[in-house]
Amino acid sequence: MEQHIELEHVKAAMKQAKERRMYERYQAIYLHLKGTPMTAIADILNRNRMTVSSYIHTYENGGLAALQLKHSSGAPTRLTKEQQDQLKQTVAYSVPHEVGFTAKHNWTLELIATYVEREWGHRYSLRGISKVMERLGLSYTKPTFTLAAADPEKQRQFAEMTFPDLKKSY
Repeated sequence: MEQHIELEHVKAAMKQAKERRMYERYQAIYLHLKGTPMTAIADILNRNRMTVSSYIHTYENGGLAALQLKHSSGAPTRLTKEQQDQLKQTVAYSVPHEVGFTAKHNWTLELIATYVEREWGHRYSLRGISKVMERLGLSYTKPTFTLAAADPEKQRQFAEMTFPDLKKSY
């Protein structure tokens, strides 16, 4: 009879779960209580058997409340505050060729990651460097093509006067 009550509690928790990760944890417990083997639960949830085992162990030692997600601050930042400030200044107020790259006008995530590794020895994935840029308040946009029929004089004026002023305002 007690197992029936436990199953009902887990089903109720599954219905109330707003986050997919919590639903998944409750589902693992539900399947376990129904007698499903751990390897089968891992296959159903597309998780490692050890992950499922940790959910079950946590539940058995602390109940449903113990399965709650805890805040994770993540890994500490690799760049110091001064390095972050320097990176932001470099990306916002200079172009790649001014700091030794062959690219003339556009920073890319690849170039920024290479710059960080060259300057401070920290290697970032493209997603990782994108997150760094986001934390620094910089947004990433992909450069678009240049019109072949555009007026070369207007392009020069934009590149030399308008664009640098726009960059300074951000």
